Amino acid sequence: MAVGVREYSRIREIKGPLLVVEGVSNVAYDEIVEVELATGEKRKGRVLDVMKGIAVVQVFEGTTGITTTGTKVRFLGRPLEIPVSEDMLGRIFNGLGEPIDGGPPIIAEEERDVNGAPLNPAERAYPEDFIQTGVSAIDGMNTLVRGQKLPIFSGSGLPHNKLAAQIARQATVRGEEEEFAVVFAAIGIKYDDFIFFKKFFEETGALDRVAMFVNLADEPAMVRLVTPRAALTLAEYLAFDRDMHVLVILTDMTNYAEALREISAAREEVPGRQGYPGYLYSDLASIYERAGRVKGKKGSITQMPILTMPNDDITHPIPDLTGYITEGQIVLSRDLYNKGIYPPINVLMSLSRLMKEGIGPGKTREDHADVSNQLYAAYSRGVELRSLAAVVGEESLSAVDRKYLEFADAFERRFLSQGERENRSIEQTLDLAWEILAILPEEELTNIKEEFIRKYHPKYRKKAAQ
Repeated sequence: MAVGVREYSRIREIKGPLLVVEGVSNVAYDEIVEVELATGEKRKGRVLDVMKGIAVVQVFEGTTGITTTGTKVRFLGRPLEIPVSEDMLGRIFNGLGEPIDGGPPIIAEEERDVNGAPLNPAERAYPEDFIQTGVSAIDGMNTLVRGQKLPIFSGSGLPHNKLAAQIARQATVRGEEEEFAVVFAAIGIKYDDFIFFKKFFEETGALDRVAMFVNLADEPAMVRLVTPRAALTLAEYLAFDRDMHVLVILTDMTNYAEALREISAAREEVPGRQGYPGYLYSDLASIYERAGRVKGKKGSITQMPILTMPNDDITHPIPDLTGYITEGQIVLSRDLYNKGIYPPINVLMSLSRLMKEGIGPGKTREDHADVSNQLYAAYSRGVELRSLAAVVGEESLSAVDRKYLEFADAFERRFLSQGERENRSIEQTLDLAWEILAILPEEELTNIKEEFIRKYHPKYRKKAAQ
């Protein structure tokens, strides 16, 4: 046996996906394990817990067929590592980083620990570069910034997959017309969803710059915990060693949290809210905090985790804790979806905390912040007036109030709604916003500086063109 490898065969207990091995020594937390069955079959696992000569091992492929006798457990003396290489772009891997697309094995430039290397907070560069996604509701009102982590909060049956694929295809950093490399981690998704993403990337020609890590719903929950970490390990290599701008899409983080709860229950840990382990917050943070920029490095990692809120409940532990860690959220609305609006982004519940850093002169346009504020104010009032009109009737409202109702309808049908392959520039987004704001009387545009109204309002633009 190689130096550092220890082999044991005293298995005290098999409990769900876990093996309890006794009589061990010099075993480390998170160490990688090889389990050899009596039949000669080999499976991978890792150490979850160590205490007084006992090691708890989670088996990635599950414990079906493993017996307490005739099974050998080898502790390999190293953490789980995956090969990383630029050649991984355009390829499809399982959750452990092994190719599943029928292509040749990856010739690794190096192997890296899936848990990542700790990053000195003092070395982080502040995110401030505007990313153009081509989606008006995001670019205009919830701007994504390079190095940000901005999750999509969705619900079952809503088109979060379509939106994520559209962003992956269209995202660019203004002024650096290079496209993003995309690292896509599918965590416990249905096979249909995997095929959707695969076909979308193939048909749009984006597959050459996408690395896909796929863990399907019928595969062991163990691998679900590794999949996002394997994907982020490659992303860190591409960003900080190969100077690439990397967009990481993680879907569905709800499946990840459910797997974490399942493992926690098998370990008989004391449950927290709704049965999730008490360390759910820190565990999610260990994934989300692997986004960002590093001083002196050209590359960056921008994260867009997707999570489906159980029962559309934004106070559920998963979206609730995610919101504390990330820099905002994009929230999809079932009401807008039922109206036939795509993407059904509820801008009033969405937020990008870094938006102000990435917009303005030299980045987007000088009127961007004022226009965004005015859109929020006007749409919020329009939504309130809809509720009032449902009670007292629209004819009871003032002429100005009826203009706000007209604005709210136009905002949803023209500004929010766009085609799945429609890629709007920020200038097109802002000009469209002005066209819709022109529905309102000019004196209602109280959030916009007078100089911007004179410069960008369609009424004055027409005069200037004549």
